[in-house]
Amino acid sequence: MTNDIIALTEKMPDPTTLLAALHAGGPDLSLTATDDGAVIQLCTAAGRPLVSVESPILIHVPGEAERLLGPDVTPPQPPYWWTETRASNAIPEAEPLAGSVCGRLAMLLGGTTWPRKAGGTTVVETPQDSDDVTATRLPDGALPAVDVLTGSTAVVLADRPVLPLTTWLSDVLRATAASDRALHIVTPPHVRLTVPLRTALVGAPNRWVIKDPAGGYYDGLSGAELVWKDGTFAPTEMPAKVADAFTKGTKPSDERRLTVALRTVRSPDADLVLGTALETAWRRLTGAPPAGWGTAEPINLPWSPRQLTDLARNRSPKPTHALAIGTPDRPAVATHRTSRTTAGIAEDVTLTIGYPTTEQVPLDAIEPLAAELVDTHGLTTMLTTLTKASADLTLTPHLTSPPIPITFTLGTRDVRSTGLTHARRPPLAMKPVQLGTTTAPALHYPLGDGSDSDAWTALQTLTTHLKAGTPEEETRT
Repeated sequence: MTNDIIALTEKMPDPTTLLAALHAGGPDLSLTATDDGAVIQLCTAAGRPLVSVESPILIHVPGEAERLLGPDVTPPQPPYWWTETRASNAIPEAEPLAGSVCGRLAMLLGGTTWPRKAGGTTVVETPQDSDDVTATRLPDGALPAVDVLTGSTAVVLADRPVLPLTTWLSDVLRATAASDRALHIVTPPHVRLTVPLRTALVGAPNRWVIKDPAGGYYDGLSGAELVWKDGTFAPTEMPAKVADAFTKGTKPSDERRLTVALRTVRSPDADLVLGTALETAWRRLTGAPPAGWGTAEPINLPWSPRQLTDLARNRSPKPTHALAIGTPDRPAVATHRTSRTTAGIAEDVTLTIGYPTTEQVPLDAIEPLAAELVDTHGLTTMLTTLTKASADLTLTPHLTSPPIPITFTLGTRDVRSTGLTHARRPPLAMKPVQLGTTTAPALHYPLGDGSDSDAWTALQTLTTHLKAGTPEEETRT
């Protein structure tokens, strides 16, 4: 297991200051660089890693430290520098060493550490390597350091109140996928996941594994009891048995989450700006644009569709994955994926907004949003759902209420391929609303207000009906 300690500083950790901080273990320790210099490792003389120091990140977005580290942290006013360290759990002295590295950065540059009590400035004496200890440098492009690595699975042990999709975890996910391995993140039950990390872990073979204090393991997303077998975590039996800890003491939340999943496709023009559909949805539903964006958490950059577009162009033809975040007073987070298709440039957006018990969900804003996306952003599909869950947009390893569909929108192109007459006559007790123009119509299907789970049956009936349509039928009618 690694223990994470973070320095939040007013000034950038320049090489001289960073070198002074890295001397927290005395002059006998060595330094190595991995990931093209993005990570510096403080190692014993034999090369055993003690502390890994990530490249500092300049945070422009208010509230990111509080969102990811909790209310006890008091960061400097943005912009400030976020330097994350990971201490090896294999050597007891590694954690106080990481604390001393971060404490020295905070003292020299102004700022604080998280956890606050972990910061220090003393020199930490580290044990001498025994004669039989050797270390081998990882080759370039190797899987980032994890706690357990087998032929089928990479295991990361983590323990922090909120576990985000950090740059390191993003790299681990990419590397495990490239090596045809699963990523299993093992945590205690008090750990919560952010929406971006939960989204990244959804679907086999990746898992969020909870170590139950009463004994055993279970899946934090499905509740299935798990056992370590043949180098991976797998269900104890089939069909999977749900762990008691997953359902014990759970009750429906009075808070809610509105999720908008949309896809747009537009021509790859030179003037195309990405992220505008996401911003439109954000403004319609919250009254303001996103506060920031980035490719991992913490989200560090002020919101800028132009910069998002530049990043996607630089990475083309490969897909680009990005994240966006709202202001502290309006919990909202989104994932954004840009990809090239035969039809044009596709943007897949999933925006989730949290609403406390005392606040109304703006359901009446969804149809106007759909209309604007059809008219100006090339909307192909949009599904909105409502979930009874915590408004802080973190996920606990317990049973929660499932999302319930509210609306489904079919864009102009898909209506044309399905056939307008067929698409506007689903076998349901509701009538779709026509959007767009008479010559290029889109259809918006109201499915409910998020209180009736039968809306899933209605959505399944609708999608089955739409798949059965053909443009030839439209011509005949």
